[in-house]
Amino acid sequence: MGEHVQVGSHKIWTEQVGTGPDVLLIGGLGDTVESWRFQLDRLTDRYRLTAFDSPGGGRTAMLGGKLTVEMLADDTARLLRTLGIPIAHVAGFSEGSIIAQELAIRHPELVRSLILQSTWLVPDICLRTFDRCVRWMVETAPGEREFLEALYLYLYTARAHNDGTVERIIGDVLNFPHKHGAAEMLTFLEAIANRDAADRLHMITAPTLVLAGGADRVTRPKLGREVAGRIRGARFEVMSEEGHQPFQEACEKWNARVDAFWRQVGNDASTPAVHGLGAADKEAEVTRLMAERYGQPFTLEAEAQSSSSIDSDGGGQVVDRRAAVPDHGRVGDVSKAVAAAGDPA
Repeated sequence: MGEHVQVGSHKIWTEQVGTGPDVLLIGGLGDTVESWRFQLDRLTDRYRLTAFDSPGGGRTAMLGGKLTVEMLADDTARLLRTLGIPIAHVAGFSEGSIIAQELAIRHPELVRSLILQSTWLVPDICLRTFDRCVRWMVETAPGEREFLEALYLYLYTARAHNDGTVERIIGDVLNFPHKHGAAEMLTFLEAIANRDAADRLHMITAPTLVLAGGADRVTRPKLGREVAGRIRGARFEVMSEEGHQPFQEACEKWNARVDAFWRQVGNDASTPAVHGLGAADKEAEVTRLMAERYGQPFTLEAEAQSSSSIDSDGGGQVVDRRAAVPDHGRVGDVSKAVAAAGDPA
């Protein structure tokens, strides 16, 4: 059950569940706590998870003044400190991944590790065109359902549309009582669109995993690969059959991967030390951890073209993987989930 947390002069709707090492989940445009329901419900036996309604979304009011990514990152840092969380594994999705990047740059002492799902470095022409399209949909869609139906064509896979998942998500969103307005969405979009940290990502020191969906039409894998190439030691992986929001569509697969990464980083005394291992041994250790936690078989298969690459600073190993893990839990029961999954990019 969530509650408002007083952070400076405003309140942020926050939910915290579970026990164990701290994990902070940062959603995208207009996302609320409910967007992370499959993580908040299923990872509580090993982590203390904190999620919050994005400013202008759900039960958190929009920040005053001209909104910037720096403001959003600083606000997130204040939330962690207010909650007494000294350091956390941070996972950000889409716009939330941009806030997570900035948090790791501006407040590195708070970030134990970093997961960037569906992320980008600088919006390319395709992403900027999609951004304009979303603005147009916000302003001209005849109704909320029509807006969601158009937006979700880009965010979810054909599989999710055809098996009824998207229709159930739309129903949840339409029934969600805490709506965000068009003005708040456009304000948030403007802040994210104007951000460029290409020359500062090398300042991120936390262990970083960049995840992309191979079927993501919005933040294509190329964009995530560019981010990983700027962060020293970052790992880049592609979930080949997934779209923009695999933490919802393929939640068990996604949860297994991030759990293995957090354990690899070292979130408890029983975690093996892997940082001194070579690339092949690290891969074997990740596979072992996933199999130990979730059962056989688990494999991570490398793309043929993806041995490694070096970033502009000369030190960033980028390993491009396609996660061939079994999906033993696609979104089946969405009655409790994704009530505000209205994220465009």
